[in-house]
Amino acid sequence: MAAERGSAFLLKIGDGAATPSYVTVAGLRTTQLSINGDAVAITNKGSGGWRELLSGAGVRSVSVAASGIFTGSGAEAQVKALALSGALGSYELSFESGDRMRGDFLVTRLEYAGDFNGERNYTLALESSGEVVPL
Repeated sequence: MAAERGSAFLLKIGDGAATPSYVTVAGLRTTQLSINGDAVAITNKGSGGWRELLSGAGVRSVSVAASGIFTGSGAEAQVKALALSGALGSYELSFESGDRMRGDFLVTRLEYAGDFNGERNYTLALESSGEVVPL
């Protein structure tokens, strides 16, 4: 497998239409994806002292963290509006290989910061709600 550029790992937000089109959230310098799963143990006396897990059980989730430079793009404004309203939004994660993942996410953190003589930057965190589908 070839190495992939981090700059090609994009966070996109849907436009809210029934069949959404996705726009890249501008200004992101770092993007991170975590796929999480809670295991359901089914260990019993017959397990021979080894833990056994139930395949397909438990709760799975996807977390996204990103940070970047504020550009005032429409996509950034849409993320801010969703954060303030507490509403879910449709997002797509896109990778250099052409792989994509889509799902509904809640903005769980949106922070803005800036230095006196520097740019304004932001950090955001998203948590999945429902299934995240690989495309």
